Amino acid sequence: MMLKAVILIGGPQKERILPRLFTGTRFRPLSLDVPKPLFPVAGLPMVQHHIEACAAVPNIREILLLGYFPAQQLQQFVADMIAAYKIKIRYLQEYQALGTAGGIYHFRDQISSGNPDAFFVLNGDVCGDFPLQEMLDFHTGLSTPSLITIMGTEATRHQSTNYGCIVEDKETHQILHYVEKPSTFVSNLINCGVYICSPYVFKRVREIFNSRQPDFYNCEDGERSESIQLEQDIIMPIAGTGQAYVYNTDRWWSQIKTAGSAIYANRHYLQLYHTTKSERLASNGPDKPTIVGDVYIHPSATVDASAVLGPNVSIGKNAVIGAGVRIRESIILGNTTIQEHSCILYTVVGWNSSVGAWTRLEGTPCDPNPNKPFAKMDNVPLFNNDGKLNPSITILGCNVNVPAEVIVLNSIVLPYKDLPHSYKNEIIL
Repeated sequence: MMLKAVILIGGPQKERILPRLFTGTRFRPLSLDVPKPLFPVAGLPMVQHHIEACAAVPNIREILLLGYFPAQQLQQFVADMIAAYKIKIRYLQEYQALGTAGGIYHFRDQISSGNPDAFFVLNGDVCGDFPLQEMLDFHTGLSTPSLITIMGTEATRHQSTNYGCIVEDKETHQILHYVEKPSTFVSNLINCGVYICSPYVFKRVREIFNSRQPDFYNCEDGERSESIQLEQDIIMPIAGTGQAYVYNTDRWWSQIKTAGSAIYANRHYLQLYHTTKSERLASNGPDKPTIVGDVYIHPSATVDASAVLGPNVSIGKNAVIGAGVRIRESIILGNTTIQEHSCILYTVVGWNSSVGAWTRLEGTPCDPNPNKPFAKMDNVPLFNNDGKLNPSITILGCNVNVPAEVIVLNSIVLPYKDLPHSYKNEIIL
């Protein structure tokens, strides 16, 4: 059996910075410096975790990245991935946002080359312990062929309406009904954004594409006519026809929609390293910093032996961590300097930043409710109904200088800022 994998990584937003930043639905200010798929989580670019999961499936011969980032932004990354995983990897650039199915259809010849028996599709903004081989075994073991198989997991009743909801036949796992982000409760079973598609799915997409061509030259609907969604346009119509199935998993899964969710993903990917790549985790020893729990330290980083790191900390390339520094539940990006006796909790510190001595950076986690089974992470908006900033993790953009002996609490700092004093619950523009 010959397989391929397609990873949908999207592209830069056209909207102005401030409206998007204030909605709290995107990854800014961190994605101002690198494409979101290349943001490091647990020491690796986000999309590298997808590539690593796909490369572990023996029959996957090629991995295609689909998006509309400029090709030069991913050129070096793709070359590094080919060298690391010894598998064919290509980036295919869309000319505009084509949707989750539109991009697949646009590059159907590249996906179909070599006549794969099926291909995986993974959304780039999800993370998790992807059971791809088990999902493939389920897909190939079905008594009737599946046009598309979805990876599904359980969510709470309240949170399920934020996702695509699946109603399944419990015995056959056939999808009977599918609704994308319903206004009322439909099902606890949600779409993980991971699929296995039969090549026959291209015929289905072509029918939708052709049906929309009369609108192509309509200035209002022309762009929409080329944007086709796998969820609404493909899965919803075929639900209940015996052509779509769901593979259920209880492994860790989450979305990475906001910068705060990167801290949560960082924690779980570090935990996964215990079973997959234990050599990536730092350990205690003579003349080494004290490590608590799971910590990743880039080999080029310099960490003083008196520092205490963890749990759930990632230290980036060429970072310098001074004496007596305490860091937990945080991501410190490359070329950053943390001076002596600083304390950093639930914070992302951007590239090339400097944090002065005896300074405290602290945010508020937005973790799922541990008392609710299947709870997912909420993407909390930046502002509450009273117009006040909701507590969140603290984020420093790139090239931010924080002076000594100040406190930055629950704040977001855009790049290239010199902070003159302490801040609490503020956005520093």
